[in-house]
Amino acid sequence: MSAAKFDRAELEAMLIGLRPKLHRYAARMAGSVIEGEDIVQETVVKALAAHDGGALVERLEQWLFRIAHNAAQDHLRRRQRERSRMTEADMIGIEDVSADAEVRLAAAASLRSFMQLTPAQRSAVILVDVLGLTLHETRELTGATLAATKAALHRGRAELKALASAPADVAMPKLEPEEERRLRRYVDLFNARDFDGVRALIAEDVQVDVVNRTRLNGKKEASTYFGNYDRLGDWALSLGFVEARPAILIRNPQADNALRGFMLLNWRNDLVVSLRDFRYAPYCLENADIRAVAV
Repeated sequence: MSAAKFDRAELEAMLIGLRPKLHRYAARMAGSVIEGEDIVQETVVKALAAHDGGALVERLEQWLFRIAHNAAQDHLRRRQRERSRMTEADMIGIEDVSADAEVRLAAAASLRSFMQLTPAQRSAVILVDVLGLTLHETRELTGATLAATKAALHRGRAELKALASAPADVAMPKLEPEEERRLRRYVDLFNARDFDGVRALIAEDVQVDVVNRTRLNGKKEASTYFGNYDRLGDWALSLGFVEARPAILIRNPQADNALRGFMLLNWRNDLVVSLRDFRYAPYCLENADIRAVAV
């Protein structure tokens, strides 16, 4: 198959269909469902820009994963530079006949476990054992040699096995009193459907990202976001943590209070200046470290 210009509608449709799969890769590379979504959004922007720039592509899906892979590598490098500036420590050829067991292990591994692998090991294990690519496809996507890909896969699998047998010891995070006060006030008003009260907590220049749906800029546009919630009855909010970050959990009281998403808020004094709502990105719940705060 020769490289060719592709239709934008075809690209947009593929981005929609592949988004959960792209996130599965990005989240494991970053060790975070939240940062994984950042990488996916960067992938979407870069893919659309490349199309508009006249890019020629041979295999569209593989090309998108290559963009996601490169975006993940860039993200990790940026994060490492930031951590180095803060003087924090660095994170730091074989076919396996028990492939089915390896797939199950990789699929069940926590994002925290993946972060114990080197980026090369992480990428090889995710692409082969989680996403089902062949060694040759993985080699082409990452740009590594076949021998290096095999070695990274073997060592990554061995490390995940060791981590799976280690006891988990993760302390429950705690909310700072001021953060808890602000979040509880927001949740209480939201659950009471006092959206005029909620709007009073929103800054005029608020940025709302309804992940996988839309972005809203400013208080006027954000009003449509609250209006949509007012028309729905399949939600109830509560406090929690997502990857140790203070969050608002979205549960469905019509389905045994099943978790359906979460919100992340940033504040300027007592006003919300940015909000990310993951209600329409259920793939972000996969393997996420989510904990509820006792009422």
